[in-house]
Amino acid sequence: MSEERVEEKTATAAAETIGKAGAQVKEGIIGSLKGINEIEAEIVALVRSTVSNTLRASQAVANEGIDVTRDVMKGAIDATEEVGTGLILSTKSVAKGLMMGVSDVGGDVLNVAGETTRHAVNEAARVGADFAMVARRTVDGIVEATKEVGGNVDEAAKVAIGGAIEAAGSIGSTAVKAVRDVLVGAAGAVKDIASAALPKPEVKTGRVPPEKSAGEP
Repeated sequence: MSEERVEEKTATAAAETIGKAGAQVKEGIIGSLKGINEIEAEIVALVRSTVSNTLRASQAVANEGIDVTRDVMKGAIDATEEVGTGLILSTKSVAKGLMMGVSDVGGDVLNVAGETTRHAVNEAARVGADFAMVARRTVDGIVEATKEVGGNVDEAAKVAIGGAIEAAGSIGSTAVKAVRDVLVGAAGAVKDIASAALPKPEVKTGRVPPEKSAGEP
C-alpha cells in the first residue's frame, strides 16, 4: 500500500472519530438540557403547590403572602448553598412558582413580584452569591409566570426591578450598578422594561464660570 493511501485512510479514520465525538457531545448536552428543563419544571410545581397550600391554610393571603415569599426564597437559597450548586439555575423557577402559587389563591401578585426580587437579592448577598445574576433570573421567572397567568407583564417587571434595586441599595452603590448592568444586559422584554424603569446614573458635568464683562475685576 502506498504511503499516500495510508495517510488518506488515517485522515479518514481520524475524521470519523472526531465526528463520533461531536455526536456524543451533542447527544449528551441534549440529554442534560432536557434534564435541566425537567428539574426546573419540578421546582416550579413544588414551590407553586407549597405556596398556594400554605396561603389557603393560613386564610390570610394578603398578609401571609409576604412572609411566605421571604421564607420560600430563604429556603431555596439555603438549599443551594448546602448542595453547593444550582443557585442561578433554580432562582428563576422558584420565583415563577411563587408568583403562580400566589395567583392561584387570588393574591396580590404585583406586591409579591417586588418582595420576591427584594428577598432574592438580600438572601443571595447573605450567602456571598452573585446577587446581580440572581436578580436577573428572578425577574425572568416573574415575567414568565405573569405571562402564563395573564397578568400585566410590564407592571410586574417594573415592580420586580424596583424590588431588586431597593435591595441592592441597602448593600451599596456598587451593588446597584451591578444589578442595573445585568438587568439592562438582559434579552427581550426585560431589557426594554429595565432600561425604562431603572434609575439613570448621574452624569457629572463641569460648570463653566460666566465670562466677566469689561471693567470687572
